[in-house]
Amino acid sequence: MPDTPRESAEDRSDGPDRPERRDFLTRIGVGACAVAAVGSGVVTLDFMKPKVLFEPPTTFRAGDPGDYTEGTIRFNKEKKAYVCGGPGGVYALSAVCTHLGCITRYLSDQNVIACPCHGSRFDLEGNVVEGPAPRPLPWLQVGTDANGLLVVDTSVVVPHGKVFKA
Repeated sequence: MPDTPRESAEDRSDGPDRPERRDFLTRIGVGACAVAAVGSGVVTLDFMKPKVLFEPPTTFRAGDPGDYTEGTIRFNKEKKAYVCGGPGGVYALSAVCTHLGCITRYLSDQNVIACPCHGSRFDLEGNVVEGPAPRPLPWLQVGTDANGLLVVDTSVVVPHGKVFKA
């Protein structure tokens, strides 16, 4: 073996521009903590903002109460509701079948409300006549606005048989 002198620890001293391993790892750790703190701040600020779901209104105007003579049935496709004129006044039914949520259709020749998907049939008061539907169609709240026009609220279910008397 050649006779070469080995470098001692003192001879390998790093210069002032070369960081030590400990300083490097400290900087990495501080940087990671800073990133975590900023991320926590962003999540906290996002939590503070209200998360509001703007849904369309559940009410709709159904017209003049005088337009709903006994036997009149009108379907509101957008709100999925029937507005019916009965012997005691005006009432509204949900058009959503209670079996699997299909949209029903009024069959004027048979005088029934029918589910085209699974065969449920309802009379004009929403009672199940036949089919797999487990419950009658829900009745919806009917009232008037300041101008005297009918207003139906599809989010409020009222007891079966509650009729708005005009």
